[in-house]
Amino acid sequence: MANGVNKVILVGNLGRDPEIQTFDNGVKKASFSLATSEGYRNREGERATHTEWHNIVLWRGLAEVAEKYLRKGSSVFIEGRIRRRDYEDENKQKRFIFEILGDNMTMLGGGPRREGTFEENGTAATATTEPADAETAVPEDDLPF
Repeated sequence: MANGVNKVILVGNLGRDPEIQTFDNGVKKASFSLATSEGYRNREGERATHTEWHNIVLWRGLAEVAEKYLRKGSSVFIEGRIRRRDYEDENKQKRFIFEILGDNMTMLGGGPRREGTFEENGTAATATTEPADAETAVPEDDLPF
């Protein structure tokens, strides 16, 4: 029998630029807040929106991509798991925070064009967040159907 499932899927917008930490061994960590919103009708029948804020943490390659391409307002798809982290504040009070540890991230459209290179498995590649023109990206005879 399985121990359980800890899976989160979020689509939202960054509330701030990613905060990047680089550790002595070269490993990077990116942290940022992500807003998810849902619309509904309140008791008076008026449209209302509820926004939930999530603390996102990305490591290594995903952190490097976040550092180069994500900015406040960027739209992203995050897949990961929930983690509770305990810590002591400056007054020695025990506190906790819930974070989403991202295992997968997809940058969604919109926002200004940002280009750059990143290395994955030792191979350099050029990436852009602006979608390619549909006619030049996929020749008509290469369609999968």
